[in-house]
Amino acid sequence: MRAVFIGATAVTLMTARILLKRGHEVVIIEQDKDRIDALAEELDCGFIHGDGGKPAILREADPDNTDFLFCLTGQDQSNIIASLVGRSLGFRRVVTRIEDPEFEHICIELGLEDTIVPARTIARYLADMFAGQDLLELSAMLKAEARVFAFVVKAEEAAPLGELGLPRDCRVVCCYRDGKFLLPEVEDALRAGDEVVLITHSRHLPALEERWGPRQQRRRGH
Repeated sequence: MRAVFIGATAVTLMTARILLKRGHEVVIIEQDKDRIDALAEELDCGFIHGDGGKPAILREADPDNTDFLFCLTGQDQSNIIASLVGRSLGFRRVVTRIEDPEFEHICIELGLEDTIVPARTIARYLADMFAGQDLLELSAMLKAEARVFAFVVKAEEAAPLGELGLPRDCRVVCCYRDGKFLLPEVEDALRAGDEVVLITHSRHLPALEERWGPRQQRRRGH
């Protein structure tokens, strides 16, 4: 498999080393030429000098033959922009790193599904460890055709949960309102701005994307 990283950060280098040891192809996009020269002596991977948020640079990274694009610079805005450009160029899967959790809501609205908040992930891990809880990741529990999908409720969709009209094999797992975790009942009303998390069969993802994905949201914005 082939992975492209934007930003030669510590996370990038640690992940790249693991992937290289496993026999995967790695390309790192970095603006600092001196850093590229130094890393080239220790990492057997490809390097591209330039701004990973610019289409010309990302096209040089060969989107059609890349399995993952990891946007891991130290700037949230840069990672979001690079992710949107990468998705528009056809990268199969785009992972966006953000440090400020306030941007997560925006990422969901933009359709950036693979968003990671490292500080929060580590904090939850340590808090669960402190509480003596089993550290079982959601990804390990989802098997076969089960998938998770999240969307943000628009003003015209504010209505009781039971009126969402979800597909048969689709259930609401939870909601987040003003950053607070909720377990809504069928009769509870959704509000504009609520983030809704669903669990569904994979065959329903295209329909869910059509209804709540970034393209549909752009149509509503016109």
